[in-house]
Amino acid sequence: MKAMPLFVTLLVAAGAVAADTPEPVKRIHESAAVLGEIMNAGDRSVPRDLLKKAECVGIVPSLKRAGFIVGAKYGKGVITCRVPNSIGWSAPSTIRVEGGNIGFQIGLGETDLIFVVMNSKGENDLMRDRFTVGGDASVMAGPVGRDTAAETDAMMRAKILAYSRSHGIFAGVTLDGATLRPDDDDNMQIYGTRFSQAEILHGKVAPPPAADELYAELNKYAPVKTH
Repeated sequence: MKAMPLFVTLLVAAGAVAADTPEPVKRIHESAAVLGEIMNAGDRSVPRDLLKKAECVGIVPSLKRAGFIVGAKYGKGVITCRVPNSIGWSAPSTIRVEGGNIGFQIGLGETDLIFVVMNSKGENDLMRDRFTVGGDASVMAGPVGRDTAAETDAMMRAKILAYSRSHGIFAGVTLDGATLRPDDDDNMQIYGTRFSQAEILHGKVAPPPAADELYAELNKYAPVKTH
């Protein structure tokens, strides 16, 4: 029997590694890719000056379209927060988004969701076992553009600014009625130990290697704060 060519062997090995990668780890890679694509969209992106001020950034790739039609609104993503007295971002925590009204683009296809947490009050909301956007947290549709001077009083008071991308259309969206909560089982798959979301986002947990791409994208547009 002839030996397989080297490149075929490498492809088979790469496929085996990908197949063995847990879904929560793949989601970290997908989140990094979504953030990079959106931020490379120039004037149709999250304003960079807002990202520079962000306390946390969450990305939910491929929020399910069918859910918004039949009522099973559902998506999973990751969130990471700046670590006080640190030079970087926390390990990512897996989150679930369920229910609610999430913008006008639903029904066009799978939707990528990004939310930017602007202050410590919004960050504290993330530490709950579950919170309802709009009911428990102040969330606004975020402005779009390379930079923005549209820091209205309402925007400055908002805890979270939200965005979605569907079929190439990127815009600020509302999240009224949606619930966000940590996915402890997925975090267990990533870290091998059951940590609380607060432990992960407060820098008590070592980041996994899979988060390197996400940090690379964040640090291009949201460098470490100096205050």
